[in-house]
Amino acid sequence: MDLQVLWFILVVVLFTGFFFLEGFDYGVGILLPFAAKNDIERRMFINSIGPVWDGNEVWMITAGGAMFAAFPHVYATMFSAFYMALFLMLIGLIVRGVAFEFRSKHDTSCWRSLWDWMIFIGSFLPAFLWGVAVTNLMKGFMINSDKIYMGTFWDLLSIYTIVGGITFVLVFAFHGVTYLSLKLDAKSHLMPRLRLVGTCLGGTAAIFYVLCMALTYANTDMFKSSLCLGLMILAAIVFVLAIIARRQGRCGAAFIGSALAVVFTTISVFVGLFPRILISTMNPDWSLTITNASSSPYTLSIMTVAAVIFVPLVLIYQAWSYWIFRKRVTAKDLEY
Repeated sequence: MDLQVLWFILVVVLFTGFFFLEGFDYGVGILLPFAAKNDIERRMFINSIGPVWDGNEVWMITAGGAMFAAFPHVYATMFSAFYMALFLMLIGLIVRGVAFEFRSKHDTSCWRSLWDWMIFIGSFLPAFLWGVAVTNLMKGFMINSDKIYMGTFWDLLSIYTIVGGITFVLVFAFHGVTYLSLKLDAKSHLMPRLRLVGTCLGGTAAIFYVLCMALTYANTDMFKSSLCLGLMILAAIVFVLAIIARRQGRCGAAFIGSALAVVFTTISVFVGLFPRILISTMNPDWSLTITNASSSPYTLSIMTVAAVIFVPLVLIYQAWSYWIFRKRVTAKDLEY
């Protein structure tokens, strides 16, 4: 297999893993001020993702690093296009990380409520901005012949990309509900509430997902790839099945369904783009592809050796950490 194709696939795998794993802890953070009614419930929410949230974010860093090493021109152009969006995302992630650490420093309701809302903001903002970023990837950018982005931050915002941002928030929130149903005490009084929240969120997210698909058809050429269209339709189907499973109380099936919806959607985006990575709306010939934006063959060959060694180790460690912290969170587990 060509090394450029191999690294494109690896980048897809890393972003898929990131959205799958970080998606549900973004969702938990988004739900925190609303679905949890008191401090004990909110601490249960936080403890459900406490051991894993920072590890999940490593996937984003690794994906960005792989993009920088394998496709440096894409990295440079993308970061110039998303400079302000990435800055806002970074602020959100910093606020979120600080909130997890500072929330329990004082035992006052005002203090904890402040940091609960910071967790919400630090989860909502990146989720929304990722939706804007992904829809812009499909729509394309004002990139000139020198691979330079010619637009502004405001050019990234349109009805289509805003709908994409809202869709990501809703899908991640539903993904978070399905995760909480697996991680919190099955006998907890939270379960009926989570079932209701899941039904409402899932239905709304499904509507926005279909709307986003329609806008994708109208604003992009993604669906020229029948595989891309098929994967998006499959994602919509498994998402609806996840909603039904959540309503019926089949928590495991609901989580698998929401996870597959995230995975299929992510893969479909990259399938629709291939062999392009960044589309130029100024001239299709100026688009950045796996060929004209990649590192040298020698660089890719060295990186491939490193990836073969270290990626399996990272996957094993991540699987081990989830296995160690597989126990459900109960109110009795909280430390006062």
